[in-house]
Amino acid sequence: MLQLRMYLLLGIMFAIVYALIVVILPPADFLTYGILASGMMFIQYMIGPKMVELSMRVKYVSEEEAPELHQMVEELARAANIPKPKVGISPVQLPNAFAFGRSISDGRVCVTEGILGLLSKDELRAVLGHEISHLKNRDVTIITMLSVIPTICWYIAWSTMWGGYGRDRRGSQAYIGIVAFILYFLTNLLVLYGSRIREYFADRGSVMLGNPPHHLATALYKLVYGSAKTPRESLKQMEGYKAFFLNDPSRARQEIAELSQLDLDLSGTIDKDELEMIRRGRISLSTTDRLIELLSTHPNMLKRIKYLSELQSTS
Repeated sequence: MLQLRMYLLLGIMFAIVYALIVVILPPADFLTYGILASGMMFIQYMIGPKMVELSMRVKYVSEEEAPELHQMVEELARAANIPKPKVGISPVQLPNAFAFGRSISDGRVCVTEGILGLLSKDELRAVLGHEISHLKNRDVTIITMLSVIPTICWYIAWSTMWGGYGRDRRGSQAYIGIVAFILYFLTNLLVLYGSRIREYFADRGSVMLGNPPHHLATALYKLVYGSAKTPRESLKQMEGYKAFFLNDPSRARQEIAELSQLDLDLSGTIDKDELEMIRRGRISLSTTDRLIELLSTHPNMLKRIKYLSELQSTS
């Protein structure tokens, strides 16, 4: 089902590209915008890893410095049949983990200091399995490619409405600009939707690598609480990089009330029995929750743990 959704998303995005070429713009004009947008994305793709390293102050550690972390990453990478990624630690106290890199062979998996003291070994392994799955799925590259399309739409809207494009056909200029701006908004929503799908894929990937769903569910539960305790100033500094994280830290305070209902015995974890109860039950989201999710890089956490509960019966 997840694969079908991703294929449909790719089909829709390419259909929009085709419409831009055939209906809105002459091929020569589209080629100009396409080259410009692709060039910017290529630059971002090439320098992106270094920007993440600098912003998160990543320090790559050797096996002697972090033997347990290296062992887990090596075992998971072997199970995923990908080269072992570089292992790094960020001094950021916000509990989280992230994976990035230009390709599978250039993969890097990093954890923050905040997560190391928060999760058990099994929970941390489940989180690392999620990040390893991001690398295996090449989803960072896919999202980067999809992001080219909203960028093209933005350039078209900007140039037609404010840049003086099409002075020899003033009658159609405003129409083209409005349509391009609407497409820019819609394609941005589609890119966010693709980002949410990749999180579900990575959750499933962690389970397929041998991590029980309740370990990942508990890790997500703890990360929400850990993020909620983080000062707002620190969260704002991480805003530009939350798409890399396991969860969306900026939504943590809103998610606490929902997730607290899942921990029936107040143990601070979500065990197999509690996950089974979630699987058998139904979740209800408010209109506000649905709208917030629509504009988010990550799925609603309640829906995400519901999905993990469904994986429990197959693991």
